[in-house]
Amino acid sequence: MKQKTIEEIKQFTKDRDWDQFHTPSNLAKSICIEAGELLECFQWDDHYDLTHVKEELADVLVYCIDLALKLDVDIDTIIHEKMQKNAKKYPVAKAKGSSKKYDEL
Repeated sequence: MKQKTIEEIKQFTKDRDWDQFHTPSNLAKSICIEAGELLECFQWDDHYDLTHVKEELADVLVYCIDLALKLDVDIDTIIHEKMQKNAKKYPVAKAKGSSKKYDEL
């Protein structure tokens, strides 16, 4: 994650005095709401407007970054830790080419 992007998100929130509304629960709700709007882009078929998809995806990511900032967690660290766990749950030898959940491999 580029620090410049994180700083832009922080400044945007600060300039509008929105931190008071950015509780962890409100941010988690907002992530779900925006994820629903992203899913709506694909609601009836796989034809989609890439511009709209990018806007909704950006909304999800911004709220995720806001939540990470609010919880004071390092984004790169939590992603790396989760990827390590996923690598153990989904070893290449068992998971390659399969969509099965880890407990079904």
